[in-house]
Amino acid sequence: MIKIALSTSVMQRGKSGVGQYVLALTRALMAHAHEAQFHLLVLEEDLPLFDFAREHMKIVPVSERWRPAVKNILWHQTILPGWLAREQIDVMHVPSYRRMLRAAPSRLVSTIHDLAPFHVRGKYDLARMLYGRVVVKHLARRQDQIITVSTNTARDVERFFGIPLEQQKVILNGIDHGRFNPGDPQAADERVRSRWQLDRPFFLYVSRLEHPAKNHVRLIEAFDRFKKHSDSPWQLVLAGSDWHGAEHIHAAAKASPNAADIRFTGFVEDAVLPDLYRAASCMIYPSLFEGFGLPPVEAMACGTPVISSISGSLDEVVAHAAQIVDPLNAGDIAEAMRFIADSPVRRENLVRAGLENARRFDWGENAAQVMAAYLG
Repeated sequence: MIKIALSTSVMQRGKSGVGQYVLALTRALMAHAHEAQFHLLVLEEDLPLFDFAREHMKIVPVSERWRPAVKNILWHQTILPGWLAREQIDVMHVPSYRRMLRAAPSRLVSTIHDLAPFHVRGKYDLARMLYGRVVVKHLARRQDQIITVSTNTARDVERFFGIPLEQQKVILNGIDHGRFNPGDPQAADERVRSRWQLDRPFFLYVSRLEHPAKNHVRLIEAFDRFKKHSDSPWQLVLAGSDWHGAEHIHAAAKASPNAADIRFTGFVEDAVLPDLYRAASCMIYPSLFEGFGLPPVEAMACGTPVISSISGSLDEVVAHAAQIVDPLNAGDIAEAMRFIADSPVRRENLVRAGLENARRFDWGENAAQVMAAYLG
């Protein structure tokens, strides 16, 4: 039986898009446990996140001393290849360009979610930007198979890394439709009201608090414009954990004349995230760049209308099922907020279109394509 290893150390305790990708892919691959022997390489403090997979996959603990970024890169390049040889692993999948291996005695498969360092100035510090722009280019060319999560990202990989489209596999992300569905909106409203005291209509943005890439500061400016030109009771809810530049977002919210109507929830656990989507009056996603962008699709699947930019891959993800905005124009975002808040008919139309669009993203089908990439 083929042996497949999956490195999970880039998942940032599940509090990032890559983290959610790793967890969702793992769940979907469990259906293929009869075809392959899976080994999950997991940092010690992340082990509880994979309890669901223990009966189907072998969990391999990795010491916490290898968590810091530089040490983790070192572990992947120097220690992991020896483990792969001893365990006679056939396929090594690294689900992020940040930890791609230079060489190993296994077939190397890597997922590239986006090439944001080439698009968003200041997204990371100088060292990370150089690593993403220079080192990764050479590592990518040493992989046996590159998986990209969208056609947009595949074109970027061809443009910046010189790897032709025909040598990549574009495999869309999926969502768990058992979790993300319209459910019982009234029950969701009650649970959200109880936990966060949200008893008025609200715009919801689900994203880690990262500045400038996720565009929170401009969204707050747009919300201020929206409130200035209406007497709307709507609030703005920012759901996600603090990340690079979060202090700028908190400062902008504190300085806003509508600070009382801007709410921060912190990281929202998987178990309650669908209820938050269902309770939201509108999901807003003004990101400056995305290699995919799962939250808009998750919101659509829960029956929530969506306002979104179409930067990066969002154009192919939200298709024609969202109210589109220019993420660089606070006035345009504010106008879309006003339009959605004032038009129940438009909201209902977006709900219907969103539910239809969300059906395109299914992890069951996509995991089968990942298995095909493993097998070559």
